Amino acid sequence: MFVNDLNTALRERFGCKVYKLSLSTGASCPNRDGRCGDRGCIFCDGAGFFAARGADVPEQLNAAKALIASKVPPGTRYIAYFQDFTATYAPLEQLETAFSAALSDPEVVMLSVATRPDCLPEPVLDLLSACNTKKPVMVELGLQTIHPDSARIIRRGYELPVFEQAVRTLRCRDLEVVVHLILGFPWETREEMLQSVRYVGAQDVQGVKLHLLHVLEGTDLAERYRREPFPLPELPEYIALLEDALRLLPPEMVIHRLTGDGAKKNLIAPLWTGDKKRVLNAIRAAFRRDDLIQGAGLA
Repeated sequence: MFVNDLNTALRERFGCKVYKLSLSTGASCPNRDGRCGDRGCIFCDGAGFFAARGADVPEQLNAAKALIASKVPPGTRYIAYFQDFTATYAPLEQLETAFSAALSDPEVVMLSVATRPDCLPEPVLDLLSACNTKKPVMVELGLQTIHPDSARIIRRGYELPVFEQAVRTLRCRDLEVVVHLILGFPWETREEMLQSVRYVGAQDVQGVKLHLLHVLEGTDLAERYRREPFPLPELPEYIALLEDALRLLPPEMVIHRLTGDGAKKNLIAPLWTGDKKRVLNAIRAAFRRDDLIQGAGLA
Protein backbone atom coordinates (compact mmCIF):
# COMPACT_ATOMS: atom_id res chain seq x y z
CA MET A 1 0.00 0.00 0.00
CA PHE A 2 1.02 3.61 -0.43
CA VAL A 3 -0.59 6.75 0.98
CA ASN A 4 1.41 9.98 1.02
CA ASP A 5 0.49 10.83 4.60
CA LEU A 6 1.37 14.06 6.37
CA ASN A 7 3.36 12.52 9.24
CA THR A 8 5.74 10.77 6.87
CA ALA A 9 6.02 13.80 4.58
CA LEU A 10 6.91 16.07 7.50
CA ARG A 11 9.47 13.65 8.93
CA GLU A 12 11.16 13.38 5.53
CA ARG A 13 11.11 17.14 5.13
CA PHE A 14 12.33 18.20 8.56
CA GLY A 15 14.09 15.07 9.81
CA CYS A 16 12.04 14.76 12.99
CA LYS A 17 8.55 14.35 14.38
CA VAL A 18 6.44 17.45 13.70
CA TYR A 19 3.20 18.29 15.52
CA LYS A 20 0.62 20.92 14.68
CA LEU A 21 -0.28 23.38 17.42
CA SER A 22 -3.73 24.96 17.02
CA LEU A 23 -3.58 28.73 17.46
CA SER A 24 -5.82 31.74 16.96
CA THR A 25 -5.21 35.13 15.36
CA GLY A 26 -8.36 36.41 17.05
CA ALA A 27 -10.05 36.72 13.66
CA SER A 28 -13.76 36.37 13.03
CA CYS A 29 -15.40 35.03 9.85
CA PRO A 30 -17.41 36.76 7.11
CA ASN A 31 -20.03 34.05 7.60
CA ARG A 32 -20.48 35.24 11.17
CA ASP A 33 -19.94 38.99 11.22
CA GLY A 34 -22.61 39.85 8.64
CA ARG A 35 -20.51 40.23 5.49
CA CYS A 36 -21.75 36.92 4.09
CA GLY A 37 -23.99 35.82 6.94
CA ASP A 38 -24.29 35.68 10.70
CA ARG A 39 -24.78 31.98 11.49
CA GLY A 40 -21.62 30.47 10.02
CA CYS A 41 -21.50 27.45 7.73
CA ILE A 42 -24.24 25.00 8.68
CA PHE A 43 -21.75 22.42 10.01
CA CYS A 44 -19.56 24.82 12.03
CA ASP A 45 -20.05 25.04 15.79
CA GLY A 46 -17.49 27.79 16.16
CA ALA A 47 -15.71 25.88 18.91
CA GLY A 48 -12.57 24.07 17.83
CA PHE A 49 -9.84 23.13 20.26
CA PHE A 50 -7.37 25.70 21.55
CA ALA A 51 -5.13 25.47 24.56
CA ALA A 52 -5.28 29.16 25.39
CA ARG A 53 -7.74 30.92 23.09
CA GLY A 54 -7.67 34.67 23.62
CA ALA A 55 -4.09 34.78 24.91
CA ASP A 56 -1.24 36.22 22.90
CA VAL A 57 0.52 33.84 20.52
CA PRO A 58 3.58 33.03 22.71
CA GLU A 59 1.20 32.06 25.54
CA GLN A 60 -0.89 29.99 23.14
CA LEU A 61 2.23 28.21 21.89
CA ASN A 62 3.44 27.42 25.38
CA ALA A 63 0.03 26.16 26.48
CA ALA A 64 -0.36 23.99 23.36
CA LYS A 65 3.11 22.50 23.81
CA ALA A 66 2.40 21.76 27.47
CA LEU A 67 -0.71 19.78 26.57
CA ILE A 68 1.26 17.29 24.48
CA ALA A 69 4.58 17.43 26.35
CA SER A 70 4.17 13.93 27.81
CA LYS A 71 3.88 12.26 24.41
CA VAL A 72 6.35 14.11 22.20
CA PRO A 73 9.83 12.67 21.65
CA PRO A 74 12.99 14.74 22.17
CA GLY A 75 13.76 16.96 19.21
CA THR A 76 10.10 17.40 18.22
CA ARG A 77 9.31 20.45 16.14
CA TYR A 78 6.01 22.22 15.50
CA ILE A 79 3.77 23.78 12.88
CA ALA A 80 2.11 26.96 14.09
CA TYR A 81 -1.42 26.29 12.83
CA PHE A 82 -3.69 29.32 12.82
CA GLN A 83 -6.94 27.41 12.65
CA ASP A 84 -9.54 29.55 14.38
CA PHE A 85 -12.46 30.73 12.19
CA THR A 86 -11.06 32.55 9.11
CA ALA A 87 -7.51 33.20 10.27
CA THR A 88 -6.72 35.99 7.79
CA TYR A 89 -9.97 37.88 8.46
CA ALA A 90 -8.46 40.39 10.87
CA PRO A 91 -6.64 43.73 10.71
CA LEU A 92 -3.24 43.42 9.05
CA GLU A 93 -1.37 44.63 12.14
CA GLN A 94 -3.05 41.92 14.20
CA LEU A 95 -1.98 39.27 11.67
CA GLU A 96 1.57 40.62 11.51
CA THR A 97 1.89 40.40 15.28
CA ALA A 98 0.50 36.85 15.43
CA PHE A 99 2.52 35.43 12.55
CA SER A 100 5.73 37.14 13.64
CA ALA A 101 5.42 35.74 17.15
CA ALA A 102 4.90 32.23 15.82
CA LEU A 103 7.82 32.42 13.41
CA SER A 104 10.15 33.69 16.12
CA ASP A 105 9.71 30.48 18.13
CA PRO A 106 12.82 28.38 17.33
CA GLU A 107 10.85 25.14 17.66
CA VAL A 108 8.35 26.23 14.99
CA VAL A 109 9.44 25.04 11.54
CA MET A 110 6.39 26.00 9.52
CA LEU A 111 3.36 28.27 9.45
CA SER A 112 -0.10 26.99 8.47
CA VAL A 113 -2.99 29.42 8.00
CA ALA A 114 -6.60 28.29 7.55
CA THR A 115 -8.77 30.74 5.66
CA ARG A 116 -11.28 31.29 2.88
CA PRO A 117 -10.41 32.03 -0.76
CA ASP A 118 -12.32 35.32 -0.53
CA CYS A 119 -10.30 36.53 2.46
CA LEU A 120 -6.89 36.95 0.86
CA PRO A 121 -6.50 40.63 -0.03
CA GLU A 122 -3.21 41.84 -1.47
CA PRO A 123 -1.74 43.12 1.83
CA VAL A 124 -2.40 39.73 3.46
CA LEU A 125 -0.83 37.95 0.50
CA ASP A 126 2.22 40.22 0.83
CA LEU A 127 2.44 39.34 4.52
CA LEU A 128 2.20 35.60 3.83
CA SER A 129 4.88 35.93 1.14
CA ALA A 130 7.17 37.74 3.58
CA CYS A 131 6.60 35.00 6.17
CA ASN A 132 7.42 32.41 3.52
CA THR A 133 10.92 33.85 3.15
CA LYS A 134 11.57 32.99 6.81
CA LYS A 135 9.86 29.61 7.19
CA PRO A 136 7.59 27.62 4.86
CA VAL A 137 3.95 28.71 4.77
CA MET A 138 0.90 26.56 3.98
CA VAL A 139 -2.46 28.17 3.28
CA GLU A 140 -5.48 25.95 3.95
CA LEU A 141 -8.62 26.71 1.95
CA GLY A 142 -12.06 25.41 2.91
CA LEU A 143 -13.57 24.31 -0.39
CA GLN A 144 -15.69 21.40 0.96
CA THR A 145 -17.39 20.69 -2.40
CA ILE A 146 -17.37 21.81 -6.03
CA HIS A 147 -21.15 21.56 -6.45
CA PRO A 148 -23.06 24.88 -6.46
CA ASP A 149 -26.19 23.49 -4.80
CA SER A 150 -24.13 22.03 -1.96
CA ALA A 151 -22.18 25.27 -1.57
CA ARG A 152 -25.49 27.13 -1.27
CA ILE A 153 -26.91 24.67 1.27
CA ILE A 154 -23.85 24.83 3.52
CA ARG A 155 -23.66 28.63 3.11
CA ARG A 156 -20.08 28.58 1.88
CA GLY A 157 -20.45 32.12 0.61
CA TYR A 158 -18.27 32.16 -2.49
CA GLU A 159 -18.30 30.67 -6.01
CA LEU A 160 -15.83 28.15 -7.42
CA PRO A 161 -13.95 30.69 -9.62
CA VAL A 162 -13.01 32.56 -6.42
CA PHE A 163 -11.30 29.41 -5.16
CA GLU A 164 -9.52 28.88 -8.47
CA GLN A 165 -8.21 32.44 -8.52
CA ALA A 166 -7.00 32.14 -4.94
CA VAL A 167 -5.06 28.97 -5.76
CA ARG A 168 -3.42 30.62 -8.78
CA THR A 169 -2.48 33.69 -6.75
CA LEU A 170 -1.05 31.69 -3.87
CA ARG A 171 0.96 29.43 -6.14
CA CYS A 172 2.36 32.41 -8.06
CA ARG A 173 3.78 33.51 -4.72
CA ASP A 174 5.20 30.03 -4.06
CA LEU A 175 2.86 29.46 -1.14
CA GLU A 176 1.75 25.87 -0.51
CA VAL A 177 -1.98 25.18 -0.70
CA VAL A 178 -3.99 22.60 1.25
CA VAL A 179 -7.66 22.06 0.41
CA HIS A 180 -10.43 20.85 2.73
CA LEU A 181 -13.12 18.55 1.31
CA ILE A 182 -16.14 17.14 3.13
CA LEU A 183 -17.41 13.68 2.22
CA GLY A 184 -20.85 12.48 3.22
CA PHE A 185 -23.21 15.35 2.40
CA PRO A 186 -26.54 13.47 2.31
CA TRP A 187 -27.80 15.44 -0.69
CA GLU A 188 -24.74 14.47 -2.78
CA THR A 189 -24.34 11.14 -4.54
CA ARG A 190 -21.21 9.09 -4.17
CA GLU A 191 -20.16 10.07 -7.67
CA GLU A 192 -20.67 13.76 -6.92
CA MET A 193 -18.39 13.46 -3.90
CA LEU A 194 -15.75 11.79 -6.05
CA GLN A 195 -16.13 14.55 -8.66
CA SER A 196 -15.00 17.02 -5.99
CA VAL A 197 -12.03 14.77 -5.24
CA ARG A 198 -11.07 14.51 -8.94
CA TYR A 199 -11.30 18.27 -9.26
CA VAL A 200 -8.97 18.89 -6.33
CA GLY A 201 -6.57 16.25 -7.64
CA ALA A 202 -6.30 18.20 -10.91
CA GLN A 203 -5.49 21.53 -9.21
CA ASP A 204 -2.06 22.91 -8.38
CA VAL A 205 -2.44 22.16 -4.68
CA GLN A 206 0.04 20.36 -2.48
CA GLY A 207 -2.20 18.79 0.11
CA VAL A 208 -5.75 17.79 0.94
CA LYS A 209 -7.78 17.21 4.09
CA LEU A 210 -10.62 14.72 3.72
CA HIS A 211 -13.33 15.15 6.34
CA LEU A 212 -16.42 13.09 7.03
CA LEU A 213 -19.49 15.22 7.65
CA HIS A 214 -20.18 15.48 11.37
CA VAL A 215 -23.33 16.71 13.04
CA LEU A 216 -22.35 18.79 16.06
CA GLU A 217 -24.35 20.51 18.78
CA GLY A 218 -24.73 24.23 18.27
CA THR A 219 -24.94 24.06 14.47
CA ASP A 220 -27.77 24.61 12.02
CA LEU A 221 -26.96 21.18 10.63
CA ALA A 222 -27.89 19.72 14.02
CA GLU A 223 -31.27 21.46 13.92
CA ARG A 224 -31.86 20.10 10.44
CA TYR A 225 -30.84 16.59 11.57
CA ARG A 226 -33.22 16.65 14.53
CA ARG A 227 -36.12 17.81 12.37
CA GLU A 228 -35.46 15.34 9.60
CA PRO A 229 -32.69 12.80 10.32
CA PHE A 230 -30.62 12.02 7.25
CA PRO A 231 -28.31 9.07 6.61
CA LEU A 232 -24.59 9.34 7.25
CA PRO A 233 -22.03 6.70 6.22
CA GLU A 234 -21.24 3.83 8.53
CA LEU A 235 -17.55 3.08 9.02
CA PRO A 236 -17.19 0.39 6.29
CA GLU A 237 -19.03 2.60 3.77
CA TYR A 238 -16.85 5.58 4.63
CA ILE A 239 -13.64 3.55 4.32
CA ALA A 240 -14.71 2.32 0.87
CA LEU A 241 -15.43 5.92 -0.19
CA LEU A 242 -12.13 7.07 1.24
CA GLU A 243 -10.21 4.41 -0.68
CA ASP A 244 -11.87 5.44 -3.94
CA ALA A 245 -11.04 9.08 -3.18
CA LEU A 246 -7.36 8.35 -2.52
CA ARG A 247 -7.05 6.39 -5.76
CA LEU A 248 -8.09 9.58 -7.57
CA LEU A 249 -5.49 11.84 -5.92
CA PRO A 250 -1.97 12.20 -7.37
CA PRO A 251 0.67 10.30 -5.40
CA GLU A 252 2.66 13.50 -4.80
CA MET A 253 -0.30 15.19 -3.06
CA VAL A 254 0.10 15.01 0.72
CA ILE A 255 -2.90 13.62 2.62
CA HIS A 256 -3.25 15.77 5.71
CA ARG A 257 -6.35 14.11 7.11
CA LEU A 258 -8.39 10.98 6.47
CA THR A 259 -11.42 11.94 8.54
CA GLY A 260 -12.54 14.50 11.08
CA ASP A 261 -13.19 14.08 14.78
CA GLY A 262 -15.47 16.60 16.44
CA ALA A 263 -15.44 17.00 20.20
CA LYS A 264 -17.22 13.99 21.75
CA LYS A 265 -19.32 16.17 24.02
CA ASN A 266 -20.77 17.96 20.98
CA LEU A 267 -21.05 14.98 18.63
CA ILE A 268 -24.56 14.00 17.55
CA ALA A 269 -23.77 11.82 14.52
CA PRO A 270 -22.20 9.63 13.31
CA LEU A 271 -21.41 8.36 16.79
CA TRP A 272 -18.83 5.82 15.61
CA THR A 273 -16.47 8.69 14.83
CA GLY A 274 -16.12 9.39 18.54
CA ASP A 275 -13.60 6.55 18.91
CA LYS A 276 -10.78 8.10 16.92
CA LYS A 277 -8.22 5.37 17.63
CA ARG A 278 -10.59 2.61 16.53
CA VAL A 279 -11.52 4.51 13.38
CA LEU A 280 -7.92 5.15 12.32
CA ASN A 281 -6.94 1.56 13.06
CA ALA A 282 -9.84 0.31 10.93
CA ILE A 283 -8.88 2.64 8.07
CA ARG A 284 -5.24 1.55 8.11
CA ALA A 285 -6.19 -2.13 8.31
CA ALA A 286 -8.46 -1.76 5.29
CA PHE A 287 -5.75 0.05 3.34
CA ARG A 288 -3.35 -2.81 4.01
CA ARG A 289 -5.97 -5.46 3.22
CA ASP A 290 -6.84 -3.80 -0.09
CA ASP A 291 -3.23 -2.83 -0.90
CA LEU A 292 -4.40 0.73 -1.45
CA ILE A 293 -2.22 2.78 -3.78
CA GLN A 294 -2.80 6.52 -3.85
CA GLY A 295 -3.27 7.66 -7.43
CA ALA A 296 -3.91 4.15 -8.77
CA GLY A 297 -7.22 5.25 -10.33
CA LEU A 298 -5.71 8.03 -12.43
CA ALA A 299 -5.54 7.52 -16.18
